[in-house]
This record gives sequence, C-alpha cells and structure tokens, in this order.
Amino acid sequence: MADLHAHRPQDVDRFMADLDHPLKAEVATLRTLITGVDERITEQIKWKAPSFSRGDYLATFNLRDRKRVHLVFHNPHLATIDSPLLEGDWPDRRMAYFTDLADVEARRAELERVVREIIRRNDEA
Repeated sequence: MADLHAHRPQDVDRFMADLDHPLKAEVATLRTLITGVDERITEQIKWKAPSFSRGDYLATFNLRDRKRVHLVFHNPHLATIDSPLLEGDWPDRRMAYFTDLADVEARRAELERVVREIIRRNDEA
C-alpha cells in the first residue's frame, strides 16, 4: 500500500499537530480518507484549516464548531451531485457534518464516492 502521508505538505502536518479541537481524531481520519481517494489530491491551509484540491478545490474543514466536524465541499459540480451526505442547496457548495468516529466510519463509503464523483466531473469538464 502506498504511503498516504507522502504527499502531505508540512504546513498541514504542523497545523494538525498543533490543532486543539475535541474532534481532532475525526478530523485526522477524514483527512486520511479524503487524501486516500486519489493520490493526486493535494492539501493546503485555507480558511485557517486543511483544504483539499485536485485541480479544483474539493473541500475544506470549518473547525469553528466544537461539537461536530464541519466539512465544506466547494466545487461548481456539487449542484449536480445527489448524496445524503451533502446538505444545503447553494450553487457551488454543500456541507457535511460528522459527530464522531463511528459516524465517520458509517458514512465513509459515501464520502469517498462523493470525492470520486467531484474528481470525475472535474476531469470531464
């Protein structure tokens, strides 16, 4: 299995090392799941949190909420992706919320499907 951490920028690793959040384990797990979907996904800090791209932006954490993990999917193709994971009806963004590690694991397959679908639609555009 490829080293999923090999492509991670040091600034994101430092951010995660210093992160003081009650759901830090969930954030770390989601980070690994998202970057594990496609080896070409890159990370950077955007909006004071880890953000994911593969050509276009895919998603960024919003870490102000301390009771759940808030993941903002922001991509022009989101309006055409139907998923129970995605909340909201904005033309270029949807939200996903995770309450704990069990919730992350329960919705893992759908999260990976959504990320793959965004990438597929980006590639076709």
